[in-house]
Amino acid sequence: MRILVLGHGKTGKLVAEVAHEHGHGVHVLDAKENKNAAALTPPFLSGFDVVIDFTTPEAVIPNLRACLAVGAKVVVGTTGWYSHLPDMRGLAERKSAGLLYSTNFSVGVQVMFQLVEQMGKALEGKGYTFHIEETHHTDKLDSPSGTAITMRQVLAAASPEVGSVAIEAHRVGDASGLHVLEARSAADRLMLTHEAFSRRGFAEGAVRAAEWLAGKSGCYEFRDVFDKM
Repeated sequence: MRILVLGHGKTGKLVAEVAHEHGHGVHVLDAKENKNAAALTPPFLSGFDVVIDFTTPEAVIPNLRACLAVGAKVVVGTTGWYSHLPDMRGLAERKSAGLLYSTNFSVGVQVMFQLVEQMGKALEGKGYTFHIEETHHTDKLDSPSGTAITMRQVLAAASPEVGSVAIEAHRVGDASGLHVLEARSAADRLMLTHEAFSRRGFAEGAVRAAEWLAGKSGCYEFRDVFDKM
């Protein structure tokens, strides 16, 4: 399979390495080579089976418009663009393109989302208050993280009475990612934690997502399909 990786930051580089390890051909475009999606012409995109985007919130929308308009298959690990999701979903459907997105491509985080839902349902009405805390590297562009926001959304859907849970965000050194959900009552405290030791889990998940998306059309969220990969 031929994979085009957009973004040459730390995660983008690792995605390219993992894709090579999986036996795929890989081409990487950095921001200077693809300003305003100028490199993503139809002839160029026709040479790839899947595009993986790990760029910035500002770059991802022009990239998506260019790719989806020609029916390309795109995996998006960039966050901070979800206000445009309805438009991008509509474009993917009109052009029979493929779009697979997530705030986090780690399988461990996907399992954590499931546990957040279970915790919310189990503790609803039992006197618990919730708090979310996340820690990432100082180069992370969005705050709070997309993963923490997803945790809050999952919790709110599972336990509507909790309302909008506060998120405490920290940016420290080169931290790969720490997410903690705390449930506290007058009697005790329950904590659910996911700690990433490196970015490799995100890269592995993104490459597996690309392998799954190849040949498919439609719009998918990783947490709805990760167990099929």
